[in-house]
Amino acid sequence: MRLAALAAALALAGCATSYQLSLMPRDRGVIYTGTAEDNGSGEGPIAVTIEGKTYSGTWVQATPDRTNAYVTGGIGFGWRRGASLGTIVTMDNPQGGEAKALLSAPDGSGLRCDLRNGAGRGDGVCRDDQGRTYDVQIRPGPRH
Repeated sequence: MRLAALAAALALAGCATSYQLSLMPRDRGVIYTGTAEDNGSGEGPIAVTIEGKTYSGTWVQATPDRTNAYVTGGIGFGWRRGASLGTIVTMDNPQGGEAKALLSAPDGSGLRCDLRNGAGRGDGVCRDDQGRTYDVQIRPGPRH
C-alpha cells in the first residue's frame, strides 16, 4: 500500500500545474496579467506583463502549504516487548504556502513578489524598481 501511495505521489509530482495571475497597482484601477507554473518541486517559471513590458523569472517556495508527518503509537506488554503502529498524517498550513518570485525585464528593470497559495488559489504583493506596489490574485490556470 505504501508503494502504491509513493508511486501516485511521484506521478503527480511530474505534472506541471499552471496559474493565472492578476495584478492591480495601488495607484490605478487597471489589471495586468501573468502566468506561473509549478513543476512539482516547489519552484517554477513566472511571467508578468505590465504596460507592454514582460517581466520573467522564477518563483521559489519558502514555506509549504501543507506538510506530512509520521505519527507512531505503541502498546507495551512488559519489559521491552510490545507493538507499535504508525501512519502518515498530512497537515495544512492555515496561512497557505509562501513563495518569493524574482523577475526581470529585458531593459534590466525588476519586479519582486511575495506570494501566498493554498488549495490552488492565493494572493500576494509585487513591487517594481520604482517602488510601485501591485496586489496579486492567483487562480488555477488551464490544465496540461
